[in-house]
Amino acid sequence: MAQKMYGKIVALAASRKVAEMGKLIENMGGTPVYRPAQGTVFLDDDMIREGLTSWLESPPQWVILTTGVGIEALFDMAENMGVADKFLEVLSASSIAARGYKTVNALKKRHLTPIVRDDDGSSEGLIRSFESYNIQGASVILQLHGDSASKLTKWLDEQEATTRQILPYRHVAPEEHHLEQLTKDIVQSNVDAVTFTSAPQFRFLAEYARVHNQLSAIIAAFDGPVVAVAVGKITAQALKEEGVQRIVVPEEERMGSMMVALGRYFVSQSDIEVASSDEE
Repeated sequence: MAQKMYGKIVALAASRKVAEMGKLIENMGGTPVYRPAQGTVFLDDDMIREGLTSWLESPPQWVILTTGVGIEALFDMAENMGVADKFLEVLSASSIAARGYKTVNALKKRHLTPIVRDDDGSSEGLIRSFESYNIQGASVILQLHGDSASKLTKWLDEQEATTRQILPYRHVAPEEHHLEQLTKDIVQSNVDAVTFTSAPQFRFLAEYARVHNQLSAIIAAFDGPVVAVAVGKITAQALKEEGVQRIVVPEEERMGSMMVALGRYFVSQSDIEVASSDEE
C-alpha cells in the first residue's frame, strides 16, 4: 500500500476495531495513537422492554428507524418477551421510515419495506424524503442509538408530532483523562488528523472541551493544522453542528474507505504544497 500517510500521526477516537484501523494507518506509513472518546456502549434491556410494551399497547402511526443494530436489539427483546409475532404485526401496520442502508437491510430480513427512506444516509436526507407526506400531529416512535439525533427530534417537534423515543443502546462517557489528552493533542497540533467513527465520539469531546473552555480552540485547530475525519455523513453532521467546516468523509461509509480518503487528502495537500513551492 502506498505510503500516503508517511510521517503523519493519526488519532483514533473509536474504541472498536482500533487494531485494524491502526494497522491500515501503519501500512500507509503513518503512526496511530489511541484516544478513545466513545466510552461504553451497552444494551439497555429495561429501556427496550418498557419501550416495546408501550409500543404494543399503543401502536403509532409512524415508526422512524435509524440503525440496523437497534432494530436487531428490538426484535431480540421481543423474542425474549414472547411477543415477536405481535411486534412484527404492529410494525407492519405502521408507516415506516428508515435512515441508512443497514436499517433498510434489517427490515428487509423481516420482509418489511419503508415507505420513506433517506436519500444520502443522513438525518437531513430522511427529512427531505418526508416532503410528500404529512405527519403534522401524527403519533411517532423514533428509534435511536443512544444519541439524541437532534435534527430529527427538532423537526418532529416542528411538525407537532407526538413522539416517543426508544433507545436500545446507551452511551456512557469515556474516562475524562482520554478526553483531556485528545483535546491537548488537537489544540497543540500533536496529531495531524483525528478519525471519528460515530457521532457520540465527537459530542463527548465537544462537551468536555466546552466545559473546559477549549471548544473554540479545537474548532480552530480543525480549520488549520489538524484534519477532522468522519466515517460517514451522520458522524460528519455532529462535527458540522459545532462549527467544524473541513471534514474528510469517504463516499462509502466504511472504516477502510475512511483511511483511504484520509490518505488521498494528505497526498493532495502535499501536491498543493509542492506546487506552491515551485511557484516561489
